[in-house]
Amino acid sequence: MPELPEVEVVRRGLDRWASGRTIAAAEVLHPRAVRRHPAGPLDFAARLTGRRLGPARRRGKYLWLPVGDAADTDTADDGFALLAHLGMSGQLLIQPPGTPDERHLRIRVAFEDADGGELRFVDQRTFGGLSLHPGDTAAEGLPDVIAHIARDPLDPAFDEAVFHAALRRRRTTVKRALLDQSLISGVGNIYADEALWRARLHYERPTATLTRKQTAELVGHVRDVMNAALAEGGTSFDSLYVNVNGESGYFARALDAYGREDEPCRRCGAPMRRSPWMNRSSYYCPRCQRPPRPSAR
Repeated sequence: MPELPEVEVVRRGLDRWASGRTIAAAEVLHPRAVRRHPAGPLDFAARLTGRRLGPARRRGKYLWLPVGDAADTDTADDGFALLAHLGMSGQLLIQPPGTPDERHLRIRVAFEDADGGELRFVDQRTFGGLSLHPGDTAAEGLPDVIAHIARDPLDPAFDEAVFHAALRRRRTTVKRALLDQSLISGVGNIYADEALWRARLHYERPTATLTRKQTAELVGHVRDVMNAALAEGGTSFDSLYVNVNGESGYFARALDAYGREDEPCRRCGAPMRRSPWMNRSSYYCPRCQRPPRPSAR
């Protein structure tokens, strides 16, 4: 599933190519793609037609475009938002007029302006989708269904002190906490392993044992690895993640932990290990990231 850097790359593309444009028509080609819109495909398409899209925004792994009236000069918010969740394989593509349909095209949104073109939602595995939701005007149009999602570490309003206090209260381990979207959003399996390697913390380290300094260092490493990934356009292991222009990201070449089983640790030279973890895998260095003592678990 795309993590914060990949979703942010898509958000930036949408902000450049879709924000401020008026929708001429919308078409749902697969009902599962709008299953989170209870009123159904016809209502989804009708409510978008003739409306103008506002600035693209993001909270963690979710992104949305506020939907305004086409006659308004300020389209930042009109009470509802077009929310996108990419799931495992969702892609939001900006395509010029006449581009052949993708094999797994699920939703088509055509624009009115002279250049024409379309915003397309393509999703091979159909785990993602688009939906329309009320927006909280007091929270920059944040859709109501994601109001529980915590701020991410790249958000200027992210509060490290609050995050550290929450870690100390939880009876959990550090990697589980990093993937808990109610504590910190946008972090998935790949970037959790990368940040933990940089912080020299084992994934099973109890959160209650972290000092304020260790928490600050960990958050700093999360920020660093995500900014590095953003600079490379995100991480692509296959063709399922691309930006709005259909281009892959290249951060996979710079990964220090994830996917490097049996390769030498870039810090100490010990062979990297992989352990099954919550139906996924954790990659770590057994020398740099010592497991916690049994008494500390």
